[in-house]
Amino acid sequence: MRYLVPASQRRSLEELGDRLDFTIGDTSAKRSAFWVMLALSGVIATSGVAGDSTAMVIGAMIVAPLSTPILGVGLGIATGRAGLVGRSLSLVLAGIILVVVLGYVSAHFIPNPTSMLGNSQVLGRTSPTLNDLVAAMATGLVGAVAVTRHDVGDVLPGVAIAISLVPPLAVVGVCLGSDAPALALGAFVLFGSNALAMIIMGTVVLVATGYGREAGLVSARHGRAYATMGVALAVVAIPMTVNTLTWVWAGQISAAAQDWLAETPGAEVLDVNLNNTATVDVRAPGKLPPAAELQEAVDALVPWKPKVVVVHTVGSRISE
Repeated sequence: MRYLVPASQRRSLEELGDRLDFTIGDTSAKRSAFWVMLALSGVIATSGVAGDSTAMVIGAMIVAPLSTPILGVGLGIATGRAGLVGRSLSLVLAGIILVVVLGYVSAHFIPNPTSMLGNSQVLGRTSPTLNDLVAAMATGLVGAVAVTRHDVGDVLPGVAIAISLVPPLAVVGVCLGSDAPALALGAFVLFGSNALAMIIMGTVVLVATGYGREAGLVSARHGRAYATMGVALAVVAIPMTVNTLTWVWAGQISAAAQDWLAETPGAEVLDVNLNNTATVDVRAPGKLPPAAELQEAVDALVPWKPKVVVVHTVGSRISE
């Protein structure tokens, strides 16, 4: 920890409190800045999701101030300040509601809101995997180190982009407004995992670097908080594990389908979608092999043996 947060660059507890506690210093300015920037970030994120614009979504990530109260939760846990934890969680909850409502309302002003459900900004945030959780933990560690050191504050915009807090909430609102609650739940799991990762890593870094001792808190008192965070982490990890396994199985089904089509000239697998059924999109100029052969291969791969549905597009690729 001396290497991670050198004493010469370590912020004092008072400095951290001034950065992360909205009741210290110029409280009215802090709150107005938080709500104005969060509202604008929500509008930008929603517009980016609706228009499938990566640049706009990245802009919303940089503007968003949600990481401040989230790290405030970590500071409150590390220093035993229950009031700071409660106030920070209240700000996070209110921020969640604001951005989701903005996304929900925007979906009702778009002529065909369901058309957004297939764009890359939505699809990339509705099926989070364990890879997203690992990245969130690493990003949370970077954010925690950056907020405790004087010399690496310039990495915080990168942390904001990587941790992705507001865009998933915008996707939640857009999906709810488009009558797609399952997709909304997936996006909320992504937000929850990112926020939880930042809280966990923030708490760990702050405790390890001595802020708890500086506040006069005995380290043994962190046990209940760690247990609560561990349970919450397990809860969000369950759907992410399912998504990860689904992704792996879909890849295996795609390979099995390629083998199934090996003797069919010009045939190729376009896509595989695995839910309650395994839908295999195939393009082939002629007749396909018996689907029962592919069903047997899928039964050997996927434990619950989903029914295989083959969508056959008759045609071939033409190139000059």
